[in-house]
Amino acid sequence: MSISHLFLWITAAIWGFAFVAQNIGMEELGPYGFNAARFTLATLAMLPLAIIFDRKSTIDLAVSLKAGLSGGVILFVGSTLQQVGIQYTSTANAGFITAIYMLIVPLMGLFLKHRIERKVWFGIAFTVVGFYLLTVGPNLTVHKGDSLMLVGAFFWASHVLVVNHFVNRVPVITFSVIQLMVVAALSWGVALSIEEVSWSAIEVSWLPIAYTGIASSAIAYSLQMLGQKGVSPSIAALILSTEAVFAALGGWIFLSEELTARAIFACTLIFAGMIISQWPQSKKTLSVTA
Repeated sequence: MSISHLFLWITAAIWGFAFVAQNIGMEELGPYGFNAARFTLATLAMLPLAIIFDRKSTIDLAVSLKAGLSGGVILFVGSTLQQVGIQYTSTANAGFITAIYMLIVPLMGLFLKHRIERKVWFGIAFTVVGFYLLTVGPNLTVHKGDSLMLVGAFFWASHVLVVNHFVNRVPVITFSVIQLMVVAALSWGVALSIEEVSWSAIEVSWLPIAYTGIASSAIAYSLQMLGQKGVSPSIAALILSTEAVFAALGGWIFLSEELTARAIFACTLIFAGMIISQWPQSKKTLSVTA
């Protein structure tokens, strides 16, 4: 295993365990207050990276603001749905349902006249069956938390499309900083309007805030960039998809969550769907560049 592979595995683990931190972080804070503190810290953590990586880049302020605002609004909705939804579902469900965005992206691509490969359709079929087994209860009911996670997955997929649209037009880190600032500002606006946010609550929740604000943003983002330089996109996607597995593992270790046999089978189907959809086409795509 190369250092690039290791960086991607660490990134997936950091993002997966972040679901645990998000859960614990709401013991003292509401979902909007937690996101406000988290994304404020994330913005501050990403600023040095913007200075390091984008200092020599030509920045079109108008396009950068448009990109940051577009991405930020979508990221705010997605992160809000995820943070609210995690109160009503397990960490494993949250991780695996959120990861479905990887298969929603190509479906959205149909509206842009993109072609979907056969393997992706197989992956979607596995995921739909897995989602049904994981979330649908008696009388075809779906738990509130799972529903919010699924809606949120569509916003995560939309965010991917927005990033793809702007990624070659603006400096990437600057784009990230602006959108994080937008999410933080919107979260603070809602939190101060409908929640009681105190400094003491933020102090008590400093560890999950620090983890989600620094580890799962600045650190994981940097590792992802370094990792993807030496690994093909398909292999990178395969490794990063294990985020859902790490989320379930984190829920079991830190929150004493247990999965039924049906839930384990359902999660396996969802994970298999992601693996099938991202599997490289040929041996050539498996090669790792130095």
